[in-house]
Amino acid sequence: MPDVTIYTKPGCPYCTMALSLLKKKGTVPTEIVASRDPAKKQEMIQRSGGRMTFPQVFIGDTHVGGSDELHALDRKGELDALLAA
Repeated sequence: MPDVTIYTKPGCPYCTMALSLLKKKGTVPTEIVASRDPAKKQEMIQRSGGRMTFPQVFIGDTHVGGSDELHALDRKGELDALLAA
């Protein structure tokens, strides 16, 4: 299973939903609270191609996007394949 990284901000319901789905899938995501750390937020923006919203999810080196994109992948049956790669 590839490493899963999620950049979050406290109190963000989308972050909570994304983390919940990732944990339900059996992953142990690395959570980076980027909203309070300017260097980590800049890292997130750079890795995501300029996206500044929370959360931003990465599976291995693949940028999945935010919570909506993560859940859409799951609905299409594509999330499990990404997690199994």
